Amino acid sequence: MAASSANKGLTTQRFSELEPSLSKKTLDVLDTCGFHFCTPVQRATIPLLCSYKDVAVDAATGSGKTLAFIVPVIEILRRISEPPKPHQVLGIIISPTRELSTQIYHVAEPFSSTLPNFKAALLVGGSNIKLDVEKIEDEGANLLIGTPGRLFDIMERLDVLDFRNLEILILDEADRLLDMGFQKQITSIMSRLPKLRRTGLFSATQTEAVEELSRAGLRNPVSINVRAEVKAHGELAPSANASFSKTPFGLHIEYLECEADEKPSQLVHFLSENSFKKIIIYFMTCACVDYWGAVLPQLGTLKGCTLIPLHGRMKQIVREKALASFTALSNGILLCTDVAARGLDIPGVDWIVQYDPPQDPNVFIHRVGRTARMGRTGNAIVFLLPKEDAYVEFLQIRRVPLQERKNSNFPLDIIPEIRAAAKKDRDAMEKGLRAFVSYVRAYKEHICSYIFRWKELDIGKLGMGYGLLQLPSMPELKRYSLSTNNFTPVNDIDLSEIKYKDKAREKQRKKNLSRKLEIASEPRPKPIKPTSDTKGEMKKKTQRQRHAVQTVEDEEEMEREYRLLKKLKKGAITESEFAKLTGMDDCLEGEGLLESGIVSPEAKTKNSKQRNLVGKPGKSKSRKGKSGSKKSNSFLRQCSRV
Repeated sequence: MAASSANKGLTTQRFSELEPSLSKKTLDVLDTCGFHFCTPVQRATIPLLCSYKDVAVDAATGSGKTLAFIVPVIEILRRISEPPKPHQVLGIIISPTRELSTQIYHVAEPFSSTLPNFKAALLVGGSNIKLDVEKIEDEGANLLIGTPGRLFDIMERLDVLDFRNLEILILDEADRLLDMGFQKQITSIMSRLPKLRRTGLFSATQTEAVEELSRAGLRNPVSINVRAEVKAHGELAPSANASFSKTPFGLHIEYLECEADEKPSQLVHFLSENSFKKIIIYFMTCACVDYWGAVLPQLGTLKGCTLIPLHGRMKQIVREKALASFTALSNGILLCTDVAARGLDIPGVDWIVQYDPPQDPNVFIHRVGRTARMGRTGNAIVFLLPKEDAYVEFLQIRRVPLQERKNSNFPLDIIPEIRAAAKKDRDAMEKGLRAFVSYVRAYKEHICSYIFRWKELDIGKLGMGYGLLQLPSMPELKRYSLSTNNFTPVNDIDLSEIKYKDKAREKQRKKNLSRKLEIASEPRPKPIKPTSDTKGEMKKKTQRQRHAVQTVEDEEEMEREYRLLKKLKKGAITESEFAKLTGMDDCLEGEGLLESGIVSPEAKTKNSKQRNLVGKPGKSKSRKGKSGSKKSNSFLRQCSRV
């Protein structure tokens, strides 16, 4: 009982005392891994699933849900009388992210290894799908663990897999599966599985979509709702006067209110005070992670701190290494997006810092759930702008208690240091611009738009907070009267003269600039005006004939532009040459700014449309404009796939 009393997140129920009883091999693995007592969700869920009941589990993050479905899956598969055939799939576990699927696979590995003639397969994106297909064809698979996209793709490609005797399906982080747009794949996967199966649906937040999925995919499910009982000050409450919290037991959450231009200094002051702690910092976008991951290590205050960036646009092998490196650290800082907000069990995390509040308020709970796991204590803090103070009351209504943290009175002003880094390295300057633009555009997508009102953003203070030398040219600033009064531009420097620290990149930049000047100096060919003969030919043709000819021309031009784009990606031509050849050179306002998002997709589409209107008189002009717009949009969609 000592172990149970030491950890308030555990019950007095031992795994060996559960009914129906677990097999000796499973109990041996649990003992080896140090699991002796159940958490509340494990005590409630394992007996039901082992008794062949469908379950819909709603439990706070960090409550031990992974083990709550791994143990019954293994127990159900162990009861099968005959050894499975190589390609006979008996169990499937689906989770929303690669990292979470990988974690589940590693948790299940010691248990599945006790099953004779049994093979578990991890199926996630980021790897070569042909290798996955070949491995399953050669070795087989009886338990599939992975993300819905890759599982769906494997099921589409492989006919050898047999799902007729599937025993159990688990959907982990079900709300996130639906939020990320996997509903079509999940529905397709479930339609291929036998209806006489066991299904477990696990989530920390039950939404209407999750309830709908539960009704469609589960047969008379037992609902399990596990919550921590807390008083206002966060301690265990007696059952007579209890309120239920959606956050883990032992988690203390604070909020710090400050202006946008003060946030970096307050963050660095906080990190320097907690330099020997293990900290996760959440940002809004991938570009923000890249920027602060490049700038923070250059600050003198944080010299010696280990900072590791992680976001969804990194290659899979880089993501895995980053997560493994941070997991192994006793102290350090992980800079990440919401790709690391769900289900990941990283040991020893002391602080969760939300530098940017999440777009979806449900994600707030999952972020802070990376600490105070399995009954341990932990701390979290969220940075808020003064106009975002209503978010505190909003979270309290959702049973997420927060306490105010006072600002540091004399933090070191690091903005000059950040700007100095941008002056010395073009890479830092460009990453700052990308991060700023991506943040503003992500802010517009906040679900709580009545609290996070992007048109009330103080762009001037925000730009100062990002250490920008000058504000970028973006449509949001031109079309709306956003305040830029509090921004002080650096006027004594020409941005085009800032060099890359990387000599190879700087050499290539100079080469591109010289080519751009050469192309600009060349005379442009004058557009050919239509003659009376061509007008007559167009009039003689029927509308359908003219439309067919125009469509062929549009397709040929789009194919030509697509081939040029592929050359650009391979480095065969430069960005400026590509812009010249496609007629998009008018959109370019500076080196590297097209990729940064400063030139909007609307501007590119408009430019393409104007290009198609040249030289087309009368009715054919309006028709050409319409088809040209469609062609441009189609071309841009192809650009995004490359």
